[in-house]
Amino acid sequence: MRAMVATSYGPPEVLQLREWAKPVPKANEVLVRVRTTTVSAGDSRMRSFTVPAFVWLPARLHLGLRRLRNPILGMELAGDVEAVGKDVRRFKAGDRLFASTLQHTFGANAEYKCLPENGALAAMPPNVSYEEAAGLAIGASTALHFLRAADVRPGQRVLVNGASGAVGTFAVQIARHYGAHVTGVCSTGNVDLVKSLGADEVIDYTREDPAASAATRGATFDVVFDAVGKTSLSRWLGTLAPQGRFLNVGLPGDALTRRWYAATTGRHVVGGTASPGREDFDHLAELRAAGRLRTVIDRRYPLEQLVEAHRYVDGGHKRGSVAISVA
Repeated sequence: MRAMVATSYGPPEVLQLREWAKPVPKANEVLVRVRTTTVSAGDSRMRSFTVPAFVWLPARLHLGLRRLRNPILGMELAGDVEAVGKDVRRFKAGDRLFASTLQHTFGANAEYKCLPENGALAAMPPNVSYEEAAGLAIGASTALHFLRAADVRPGQRVLVNGASGAVGTFAVQIARHYGAHVTGVCSTGNVDLVKSLGADEVIDYTREDPAASAATRGATFDVVFDAVGKTSLSRWLGTLAPQGRFLNVGLPGDALTRRWYAATTGRHVVGGTASPGREDFDHLAELRAAGRLRTVIDRRYPLEQLVEAHRYVDGGHKRGSVAISVA
């Protein structure tokens, strides 16, 4: 099979198109013919090994010391089931599904991928394209994980920083689905997009400082969700209600960190990495089928142009998903 392989850590040019051994499904696995994958900010960070200094060593030990232990990147996919293991009951050949490979050695930037039947995958909703389905896997599941952790309820005020990104676009939609009043933060060019996703208010960070602007207006939020992972709790303290929750995709998720923030600020902090399961993906499929979720697709590239796609994502200004056509 064809696969884009990271030959080492480094710039996008380390990615090369190669022939790779086609995987064979185990008894509990499905073999997926990948139709669409994506390039996420996570793929970019793994390829370049752009990580905080305090996690450098453990990350290297986990991913590979000199080069990626699993050199085929790609964290989300949509495709067709080509074959199933003897114990699989949930899927059959010909089924369309979408999946996250985050817990299964990545590998979506290839023509085939094996995944456990009860992993983070679900049947694609009807009348949904492969591109739309693939974009749900990481962005939507991450947004769902953090908003559930914050216990968002009807009537609460939620601010989403990075509302036009892969996680942020879904965070706006899911928070609205939960009945929250949503304020999105994005750049000028994405204001209309964020409004179209259901945001009640939008702050253009290129024209005003969002935290200072909210504080000046006396606005307080029950939840501040930094879907980019580039700000700290201290930046938002003036706008976060007492006992409010600060969600940040870039923070560690250990209990010690959470307790320290709660003791020193009176606010609750949620970090760590989302680990979606089967039930989460079934729920996302239901929301998409009901028209509650929409996947924003920024650009499209064929697998052969994955280097160009990584260059674009490295720029840090993508909105929604960057789709990669494999088949």
